Amino acid sequence: MTYVVTEACIKCKYMDCVEVCPVDCFYEGENMLVIHPDECIDCGVCEPECPAEAILPDSEGDLTKWLELNNEYAEKWPNITRKGESPADADSFKDVTGKFEAHFSPNPGNSGG
Repeated sequence: MTYVVTEACIKCKYMDCVEVCPVDCFYEGENMLVIHPDECIDCGVCEPECPAEAILPDSEGDLTKWLELNNEYAEKWPNITRKGESPADADSFKDVTGKFEAHFSPNPGNSGG
């Protein structure tokens, strides 16, 4: 099992999870984070920290798409170890659905954390 970041993170990117991760397995995209599945130690401390409830264990439902996306972009995006600034409009996107098709960006993030 590993934890994965799902669609709920897109355009929210609160980054509270980054602060509590003991192994620094988060990677930053332009408008979401991902978890490197091979680095995640399955401790679960990040899951309750996410205000958007975007982090789930990969054993919950069919999260194959998200596991693959996390794995792919963890190899492309920069590692992030410190909480950065969330988007100013993050709260307005918190409960929006269909964000992947409408807003996902493959571009790397630039918090520098």
